[in-house]
Order: sequence, then C-alpha cells, then structure tokens
Amino acid sequence: MPLNNVMPQHLLIKTSSLGDIVHMLPAISDAAHAFPNIMFDWVAEEGFVEVPAWHPQVNKVMPVAIRRWRKNLLDRSVWRQIGDFKATLQAQRYEQVIDSQGLLKSALISRFATGTRYGYDRDSIREPLASLFYQRKLAVPFKAHAVLRNRLLLGQALGYEPDLARLDYGIAGQDVFDDALRTLAAELPAKVLPDKYIVALHGTSRVDKEWPLAAWRRFIPALEAAGYSVLLPWGNEAEYARAKTLEQEYQRAQVLPRCSLTQLAGLIRNADAVIGMDTGLMHVAAAFEKKGVALYPVTQPELTGVLSAGNSIRSMGGQAALDVDTVIDKMLTLVAKADAGKPIW
Repeated sequence: MPLNNVMPQHLLIKTSSLGDIVHMLPAISDAAHAFPNIMFDWVAEEGFVEVPAWHPQVNKVMPVAIRRWRKNLLDRSVWRQIGDFKATLQAQRYEQVIDSQGLLKSALISRFATGTRYGYDRDSIREPLASLFYQRKLAVPFKAHAVLRNRLLLGQALGYEPDLARLDYGIAGQDVFDDALRTLAAELPAKVLPDKYIVALHGTSRVDKEWPLAAWRRFIPALEAAGYSVLLPWGNEAEYARAKTLEQEYQRAQVLPRCSLTQLAGLIRNADAVIGMDTGLMHVAAAFEKKGVALYPVTQPELTGVLSAGNSIRSMGGQAALDVDTVIDKMLTLVAKADAGKPIW
C-alpha cells in the first residue's frame, strides 16, 4: 500500500468527545512508528479541534458541527455550512478514510469523503448499521479498552502490527502547551502560577458523576496542609459557582479564568498532580503521565477509563470513589513523590 510522504493520504473520523479523541492519539503514534513520514487529516467536532492538532502527525483538522447543526435543521444557513463542509472534505482524495467513531453520524461523514472507507465490522461496532457504510470492515474486540480498539483498527487499516508493549500519546513535547500556559498565567491576578499545585477537575457531564461539595471541602484543606494550591477550572455556570464557593472558603483554592483546551492541557502538563471525575480532561492527564486520582462514582473505568503508560493515575470506582479519606490518602501518597518547586517553563 503506497504511503505518500508529502500530502496526507489518510483521513481519520473521530468527532467527539474529548476523551474519545484523546484515546485515538496512541494509534497515530503507532502509525508514525511504523511509517515515520505518515501524516493524517482529521474530522472533529468544532469544540474539540484543538486536540487532534496537538499530535505532530496531524496535518489538518476539519471541524464539523453536528451537535449544533442538528438543533437548527430548518435554518438555511445550516445547510450552507453542511455543503461547505462537504466541499472541504471532497477537496482531496484519500487512500484511506478511517472511521474510528463507529456511529451512524461518523459513517455518514465517511461517505462525504473521497477514498476507500474503513471501519469496524458489525460485531465490533457500537451502532451495527454504521458498518454498512464501509468498504473495508475490520474485526476488533468489542469489549477491549477504547485505546486498544483504536490502535488495532488503525493497524489493520494501514497494514502494520502495533507494538502494544508501548503506549505513546505523542503530545508531551509540544511547545504549544508552554505558549498557552504563558497566556493563561498572564490572566491570573498574580500573573504567575503557584509553585506547587494540584488541578481539581471537579466538573463532569452528569450530576450523578460528581463528587459532593462536602467531599471537596474535606479534600482541599488536606492538600493545603501539605503545601499545595488547588486550581479549579470550570466549563459552565454551575461549575463556576462551585469553584467560587471553594475559593472563598480556602486560602489556597483558586478559580481559573475560562480556559481553552490547550491552556488546560498546559496547566495539567505542569501540575504536581491531578484529581478529577469521569471527564475527558482526565484522559489528557493520562496522556501526560501525570500522577493523580480519577473518580468514578457511578461508572466503571475498564472500557473507557484513564490509561497511561506508567499507570500513574489511580482509578477509583463505586464506593471507593466516594470515600474521602481513602482519596486523600492516595493523593497525599502521590504528591509526596512529586517534584517540589519545579519551574513551570
């Protein structure tokens, strides 16, 4: 199979969500290990286009707005945007159009592109009807972790065997994170980040996945006593209100300004440790092999949980995720091993 060393001949379709996109990055690193000059174009939801671009083997990210479009299908401007997206997708012919999402919406996008379509077979896919759209149907274990499924799918599509003994998200050395972190620090009241800090990813997509406010009220003082500031990002008004409440109660709890995904990634990359709920940003922490604790009060992490090369993040599910003392003990053990006072850049 020819692999063009100049123009990307390979189109990936993995539109969302944040965690799913991060789960695709090790497969790109596998492909680059097999074919050092390989490059990819990628289709992603408009809210996540920053993330694929973090990988050096991604040439161009084409935004799609299915989440927004489907709410306004009677609007003529939406259909013009869909037409423009289709034209952009068809501007280049690809050798392989690889849908690693495995949904009807992503399979339909693959039909817009020009090239041989690859995807999961009907026994491997989340929405079996989507497999009818593919010209090359590939078998991948259905109950394997999402990272492994992506790696096996791309390996079959491009004709190589991924080295499963290594796990490389391919993003740790990118200067874009330092640049974003400088911009973020300039927006802080003190114009500088604390020397020692923990990122607390307290927000998540559902209320039943959250840690109660009372749990954070016990967690933050324990980390303050160990000399760490606790930085609180937020993504909506409810998360902002919770963060402000904690900031007002604790001297070393700090609410961040609204951040881009790249700024948040830079923040996580330079943190001493991370704690978070079942949220996509915990997968970013795993990609950087940060020390941390991931909490799953109602979901199980076996299929889509955090996966890092050094198993540096402890995943806690069920009652263990609700026991504050256990979480505090694990976090204090982790941060005791973290480098203190390291330079931010």
